[in-house]
Amino acid sequence: MGIFDKPRLKRSKRHNDNLPNDLWTKCPDCGDLIHTLDLKQNDLVCTKCSHHFLMGAYDRFKFIADEDTFEETETDLISTNPLGFANYAEKTELLRAKTGLKDAVVTGKLEIGGHRAMAAVMDFKFFAGSMGSVVGEKITRAIEQATVEKRAILIFSSSSGARMQEGMLSLMQMAKTCGALALHSEAKLPYISIFTHPTTGGVTASFATIGDINIAEPKCMIGFAGPRVVRETTHQDLPPGFQTAEFMLEHGLVDAIVPRRDLRRKLSSLLNYTMPQT
Repeated sequence: MGIFDKPRLKRSKRHNDNLPNDLWTKCPDCGDLIHTLDLKQNDLVCTKCSHHFLMGAYDRFKFIADEDTFEETETDLISTNPLGFANYAEKTELLRAKTGLKDAVVTGKLEIGGHRAMAAVMDFKFFAGSMGSVVGEKITRAIEQATVEKRAILIFSSSSGARMQEGMLSLMQMAKTCGALALHSEAKLPYISIFTHPTTGGVTASFATIGDINIAEPKCMIGFAGPRVVRETTHQDLPPGFQTAEFMLEHGLVDAIVPRRDLRRKLSSLLNYTMPQT
């Protein structure tokens, strides 16, 4: 070794320990590294490619509601373990502590552009947004309250589908929520369904797809079974962009694709057109 070779510099472990591990976020679409503060200030949308990151339920309410109008409802419902599924109670308890959520949906009253509404916002952080008895019950109660109080109902879907740990009880929520929406429709009140990434399974097969108006965030996944399952079942190559919001818009399931920055303004406009005049 030459006499002028220098030893490699070593980073101090103490210095590394002081660095926050969430300072930067990598975009799963373009791979760009985004400062987390910049990402939050841009409404959790990639500053380079406009990829829409998942947004939590409470952040979503803060984003769409008029200031100081959000009032949460049904805050005490939590899942039980009706089938005695192994470790299910422990997992739900852990998720409640980790996420600060009681279950995979938050419901509440709010105003958007001065229009009174009820909203149910699903949160993928809790059990991948799966729909069990509590999720179905909270959404149903929100719809029923909207009907009684003559409000519009907005449902933001983000779900992996029915929660298998609750078996048939989770599947029953599909019919229950749709029944409540039918009565809401008979009262001549609007239902706006908003697809966010991802919306799949029993949620797609029930309340998510029967809105008076169905809108979606860009590039979000919408489908019943995942692409791999569909491919292996049909033994066919899937068309480009299969199960994206853009594909669903082209084929008529979705009425509009609305970027997040425009969503509040779009919802206010839709409510202005669709709410009954008093």
